[in-house]
Amino acid sequence: MKGLLTQVRSYERSVQLLMVNQFTINLGFYMLMPYLAAHLSGTLGLAGWIVGLVLGVRNFSQQGMFLVGGTLADRLGYKPMIVAGCVLRTLGFATLGLVDSLPALLAASAATGLAGALFNPAVRAYLAADAGERRVEAFALFNVFYQAGILLGPLAGMVLTGVDFRITCLVSAGIFAVLSVVQIRALPARRAEDAKPQEGGGGKGVLAQWRGIIANRPFLLFSLAMIGSYVLSFQVYLALPLEVRRLGGDGESGTAAVALLFAVSGLSTILGQTRVTAWCKARYETGQALVRGLAVMGLAFVPLLLATAMPVPKSGIGLWLLAAVPPTLAALLLAVGTMIAYPFEMDTIVRLSGDRLVATHYGLYNTICGVGITLGNLGTGAALDAARAAGLPALPWITLFVLGLACAAALYGLHRTGRLAAPPASEPLTATV
Repeated sequence: MKGLLTQVRSYERSVQLLMVNQFTINLGFYMLMPYLAAHLSGTLGLAGWIVGLVLGVRNFSQQGMFLVGGTLADRLGYKPMIVAGCVLRTLGFATLGLVDSLPALLAASAATGLAGALFNPAVRAYLAADAGERRVEAFALFNVFYQAGILLGPLAGMVLTGVDFRITCLVSAGIFAVLSVVQIRALPARRAEDAKPQEGGGGKGVLAQWRGIIANRPFLLFSLAMIGSYVLSFQVYLALPLEVRRLGGDGESGTAAVALLFAVSGLSTILGQTRVTAWCKARYETGQALVRGLAVMGLAFVPLLLATAMPVPKSGIGLWLLAAVPPTLAALLLAVGTMIAYPFEMDTIVRLSGDRLVATHYGLYNTICGVGITLGNLGTGAALDAARAAGLPALPWITLFVLGLACAAALYGLHRTGRLAAPPASEPLTATV
């Protein structure tokens, strides 16, 4: 821990603040969101399709507005978008705890999603700009704070929700309110132009800039290749818990196995991210690290694949071990693969942008990956259903394993052809096409 704090202190105050901010953002978000569906269906008694609609509106408003949020950050500055996002989350989370009408719930859900679309691209672009040549190491530290918030948020939410979900909402809203004030008072103003002036692009309209980014073929190919990493990592929340429940049941033993899965995923990142990044940076080029990260993520499903060949005990410790160990190993390998790839992934986006309109590139990247996650989860769900219907439990794990290796192969091709390198400085990514 002392070494981690020493690394954090070696960066500018703005970078330090952005890391603490992200921890706090995730703490406030994850203390509420895992328990929202139960509140909507249980306390408020809403139908299942309405619960799905409320949650879907949040996801759609975030994924659909990432590009707009990134564009606004590049045009208006990073700080205003970070502050606006925190204020919106304050209002949205407070509203979720105080209202019970469907229109108000939908508006609050949309506000929380839009908030993420406003501050996520801005935070990453700001961090990349102020970290400079130490971007890879900075994003490694950023991921530690990010995962710490994810790990602690549900624990805090469990305690608060045990009293009343409305208290959870108000505490979360209070966290974002305090965070808003901290941003206003302590976060230095930062505009995209401070990082690198846009050569001939400053006066172009938004649509022209978007067309220029879409014409950046290496960036788009990289974005498409990286979709698989997000589909695979999301299985910690989808396929792995479902597999635990399938074998371990919904009782206390199944709950303990799921908790173990999440704990291993979060703690391994907190304890190992900076070491893994330093090790990889000393040995691999960016493209090589990305390929290895995706390959490890694909291999994460091999323990589950092998487990399907084992006889299933009827009960006892043997059944619990079969339900808990393979998914936990998969979660650990997914975390290792993400630790390898994530800092280099964030750095590659900046390099492929040519240091121009960085937040807009992050916004489009998030939108592409968000759509990919949705489609990937639909495919994973279909594979899980087909596996149950056909009596082929190995099917989803083979599918995910192949997806990981296919994305690793795609990244290998991009690396070998030089498409992951920064474009020439004279090449105007914002040119009208």
